[in-house]
Amino acid sequence: MKDISFGQVYPVESPIHRLDARAKLIITITYIVTIFFVDTFVVYGVVAVALLGVILLSRVPLRKVLSSVKVIFFLVVFTFVFTLLFNRGMGPEAEEAAYGYYIEFGPFVICGSGLINAGRLACRLFLLVLGPSLLTFTTTPMDLTAAIEHLLSPLKLLRLPIHELAMMMSLTLRLIPTIMEETEKIMNAQKARGACFDHGNIFKRAAALLPVLIPMFICSLKRAYELADAIDSRCYHGAKGRTKMKVMKYRVPDILAYLFSAALLFAVLVFAYNWWGWSWVAEFAVI
Repeated sequence: MKDISFGQVYPVESPIHRLDARAKLIITITYIVTIFFVDTFVVYGVVAVALLGVILLSRVPLRKVLSSVKVIFFLVVFTFVFTLLFNRGMGPEAEEAAYGYYIEFGPFVICGSGLINAGRLACRLFLLVLGPSLLTFTTTPMDLTAAIEHLLSPLKLLRLPIHELAMMMSLTLRLIPTIMEETEKIMNAQKARGACFDHGNIFKRAAALLPVLIPMFICSLKRAYELADAIDSRCYHGAKGRTKMKVMKYRVPDILAYLFSAALLFAVLVFAYNWWGWSWVAEFAVI
C-alpha cells in the first residue's frame, strides 16, 4: 500500500517540479494519447527512453517511480498470459511460415503473433501507469487543482461548478495515501487478533478482508464528515469572491516542454501511419 503514488509528492528542486502545472497536465494527457497510437516495440523503446530522460530530470528516484507499477503488476501479467494463450493469430499454416511455430493444446494456442501482441499490451500498460505517476510525484494537489480549474474554466459558461469539481479531485488525490495508511493500521490490528489475509484460495482471502472493509468504510465516512465541518467552519462557499495567492504564468521552459511533447507525438504518428511515404521508417518500425 505504501507504493501507491497518487497524492504523494516527492519534494525536490528540479526543472520538472518548476514547470507550470497546466503544462504538466496537458503533456500527461498528450503522453497517454501518444501511447495509444504506438503499436511497435521500437517506438515503445523510443517513448521509454524519452520518459527515462524526464524521470532523470525530475530527480525523483527511479526505484520510487517504478514502485508505482507494483500496483498493476498482476494486471500486466494476467493480460500478457491471457493474450498469449487465446490469440490464434493468422492460423496454423501462416504462423508456421511467418514465425516457425504454432503450438496448440486444447483451447490454448501459443504462436508468434500472439506473443508479439501480448508483449505490446504489457508495454502499453506499463508505460500508461509509469508516465502519469510522475505527474503526482512532481505536482502538489493544490497546483493540480488550480491547473484543472484553469483548463476547464471555459465550461463555466455552461454554469458548471468547475471550482468545486477541481476541489473534489484534489481532496481525492490528497486522501488516497491517508486512507491507505488507515487501511494498513486496521489490517495490522486484525492480524494482532489472529486474522490471516495471505493464506487460502482467493475466496477465503476475500472473505478475510470483510473485517477490514467495514471499519475502513466507517473511517472514510467519519473523515468526510470531519472534512465537511472543517470546510464549513472556514466559510468556504466555492469560487465566488475568492482570489488566488499564486497567479499561474507560462514561462520559456513550459513552452519547450510543450514542443517536446508535440515532437514526440508527431514522431509516433509518422511511425504509425507512414506519413509522406516514408517506407523505410515503416519497415524499421514493423517489429
